Amino acid sequence: MTDEETEAARRRATRPQSGRMDPFEDTLRRLRETFRTGRTRPAEFRAAQLKGLSRFLQENKQLLQEALAQDLHKAAFESEVSEFSISQGEINLALRNLKAWMKDEKATRSLATQLDSAFIRKEPFGLVLIIAPWNYPVNLTLVPLVGALAAGNCVVLKPSEISQNIGKVLVEVLPRYLDQSCFAVVLGGPEEAGQLLEHKFDYIFFTGSPRVGKIVMAAAAKHLTPVTLELGGKNPCYVDDDCDPQTVANRVAFFRYFNCGQTCVAPDYVLCSPEMQGRLVPALQSAITRFYGEDPRSSPDLGRIISDKHFQRLQGLLGCGRVAVGGQSDGSDRYIAPTVLVDVQETEPVMQEEIFGPILPIVNVRSLDEAIDFINRREKPLALYAFSNSSQVVTQVLRRTSSGGFCGNDGFMHLTLASLPFGGVGASGMGSYHGKFSFDTFSHHRACLLRRPGMEKIYSIRYPPYSPRYLRVLLAAMETRSCTLL
Repeated sequence: MTDEETEAARRRATRPQSGRMDPFEDTLRRLRETFRTGRTRPAEFRAAQLKGLSRFLQENKQLLQEALAQDLHKAAFESEVSEFSISQGEINLALRNLKAWMKDEKATRSLATQLDSAFIRKEPFGLVLIIAPWNYPVNLTLVPLVGALAAGNCVVLKPSEISQNIGKVLVEVLPRYLDQSCFAVVLGGPEEAGQLLEHKFDYIFFTGSPRVGKIVMAAAAKHLTPVTLELGGKNPCYVDDDCDPQTVANRVAFFRYFNCGQTCVAPDYVLCSPEMQGRLVPALQSAITRFYGEDPRSSPDLGRIISDKHFQRLQGLLGCGRVAVGGQSDGSDRYIAPTVLVDVQETEPVMQEEIFGPILPIVNVRSLDEAIDFINRREKPLALYAFSNSSQVVTQVLRRTSSGGFCGNDGFMHLTLASLPFGGVGASGMGSYHGKFSFDTFSHHRACLLRRPGMEKIYSIRYPPYSPRYLRVLLAAMETRSCTLL
C-alpha cells in the first residue's frame, strides 16, 4: 500500500457512503458463499490449488522474469534465488506436509479429563486479504498465498500497483491456475485500496512500511479482524574490530546491494569503530568493483530503483555525511550507484528512515556496549546482524538486543530457512510466516474437548451445594491450582 493509498483510505473514512459504486462487493460475496459451502476444507482441494500454483510458476517463469526485469531491472540470478526458488520450495513443502499439518493435534489431559478427547483443530479463518509489496513481487505475494491456500481459506490478493508488469501477470494469468470461486486478484490504486480495506475480512496479511501498517491495522480494528503485519525498519549491522574486513565487506555489500538495496531485511547501516571503518571502506570499494565492475551502471547484475518518487527520495539521502564510495546517480535511468557514506550523524535524515536503496551509512561507535545502546535506543528492527571472529561478541549482541530475526557473520540467510519463522517485533511487525508457520498463521487453532454423555455421578462433585471436601478432590483432579477459571 503506497503513501497515496494511505491518504485515500483516510479520506474515504470521512466521505459520505451513499450512492457509491463498490467494485469488490460481488467478488467478496461470491468468495464468502464458496467458503460457507465447505469447498476449500478438504485436503484434496487444498492440494489441487497448491499444484495449480506450482504449475503457474513453472509454466510462466520466463514471463515473470521479463516482468521483473521491466519493473526492477532484476537479474535472472537474483530472480531465481529470491523469487522463484523460495516460492517453489514453499509450495513443495506444503504439499509434502499438508495432511500432517491439518491433522488434529492431541493435547495433554488432567486426571479430570482423562477419559475425554482433547485436541487442537486447525481451521481456516474464511476470507483473507493479502496485500503484497513491490520489491519482491513474486516471493512476497506467493509465499503468504501458499499458507492461505494450504490452510483452506478463500483469498483476495492485492498486488502492488507500483510493480505494474508483475501485477499484470498476476491478474491476467494466475487466476487460470486456481479455483476462481474461492480466489481473486484485484488491482488498483488509492481509491481501490481504500474501498477494499472498508470491507470485513476474516484475516488480513500485509507487507509494507510501518506507517502504512498502522492504517491497515486501524481499518482491520473496525471489524476486529486479526492481522499479520510484515513491516520493515532500520536493520543494524555491527562489525567488531576482531574480524577480516574483506570477508565482512563481501557479505555486507552483497546483501546491501542485492535487488538494488530494496530489501526489507538488508543491512541498513553499519556500526563500527573508526579504526574498523578505515579498514572496511577500502574493502567495500573492492567488493563493489568486483561485483559490478568499474562502471556499475553497465552491470547486468545491478537493479534499478522502482519509481521516480523513490529515486528522488534516495537522491536526497546522498547529501548526508560524506560519500566515501559511489554516490553517482541518473534520474533518466533511476540509477543510483552502490554507495557508502561515512561521517554520518545519528540525527541526519539517512538515519531517520528505512533507506530501501543502495546506500550504506557507517556510524562510528567506540565499543560493543555503545553499539548495543545505540541499537536499543531505536525501534526494534526486522533483522539484526553482527560480525566478529569472537562467538562471545556475536552472542552478546544476540542476548542483549531484540529484533525480528538475527544472523551472525552473514546477511539475511535466516529467511531462506522454512524451518525458521520470518516476521518482525514491535515497529517492525507482528506475526510470522514461512513453512508451517504460514499454515499456522492462516489457521484458527480451535480448542476442542469431547466428553461422553455418561458418568454423571462422578462429574456431579462440581455442582452446588459446594463442599470443602469436593473442592480438594476437584482441584487435585484438574491440576490447575495456579490457574483461574473464567
